[in-house]
Amino acid sequence: MGRGKIEIKFIENPFNRQITYSKRKSGILKKARELTILCNAQVCLIMFSKSGKIAEYISPSTTLKDFLDRYQRKTNTDLWEAQYEALQKELRAQQEIGSRLKKEIRQRTGGDGLSELSFEELRVLEEDLHHSLGIVRNRKNHVLTSQTRTTMKSIRIEETRRSILQRSLCAEREKQESHLIAVPAGNDGDDQPHFTTLQMFTNWFSTATKPSQSS
Repeated sequence: MGRGKIEIKFIENPFNRQITYSKRKSGILKKARELTILCNAQVCLIMFSKSGKIAEYISPSTTLKDFLDRYQRKTNTDLWEAQYEALQKELRAQQEIGSRLKKEIRQRTGGDGLSELSFEELRVLEEDLHHSLGIVRNRKNHVLTSQTRTTMKSIRIEETRRSILQRSLCAEREKQESHLIAVPAGNDGDDQPHFTTLQMFTNWFSTATKPSQSS
């Protein structure tokens, strides 16, 4: 017994609809590949799901651009005319915006555009400039405050390092001085004890730095 004929209508159940689309999409793509191989045909197949996901097949012997160009020549239609008009419209709108912004810049910088403004427009422009000036000043003060805080923090860090180095230097100096002071050694046949290391260094330094007297 053959399969019953399926009524072609919109599938309400979203799960069943997705399953049907996936199966039939695979079947159509398979048929397009078979037509290309069996008949040496140039096939272009493009599908978009409801979510916007694209599925396409283009015969290896051609490209999408070549295929669309051939279609335009055969049907005497221009596929890009509507898009070209939309781009032209967008370009004109952007040019108008650019002209308006240039005019506003000339007005704000005191250019020739001021002669075209009425008293009320000049008053509004003056208020806008005062507002803009306030924003610039606030930003400048914020930058200065941030830089000052950063500088003060760096100064405190350097002062802390300097204090640590000073304490370390003092401790090292005291340690060296304590090592230089030696206990007097025993007599080696002499009545006088040996000089301490510190005394010897002091005597040598005094002699070396004493100016020489001419004979």
